[in-house]
Amino acid sequence: AFLRRRDLILSHISQIPNVKCPTPGGAFYVFPDLSDYLGKSVDGRKIETDMDLCIYLLEEGHIATVPGSAFGAEGCVRISYANSDENLEKAMQRLKDALAALK
Repeated sequence: AFLRRRDLILSHISQIPNVKCPTPGGAFYVFPDLSDYLGKSVDGRKIETDMDLCIYLLEEGHIATVPGSAFGAEGCVRISYANSDENLEKAMQRLKDALAALK
């Protein structure tokens, strides 16, 4: 189930422009590099750090992520796939929509 969910998440992430994401070997989370979205804005709200991005994704995209800076990986976010396929599908669409809104 975790392998299927990992591949589901990676498939969605691969559709997001300018995002790189290594394939995890045995974890239950992915660590995409979203640094290309730092410095962008939406509705007067500027996203400067990965923490800003995680707060934006929570408040506007309604998805919970963890800033990569907590793990020494500024610009990345941690996304768990320890959830149902249905919830992961919803979360990935929300992620895509929230990132697409940043200009």
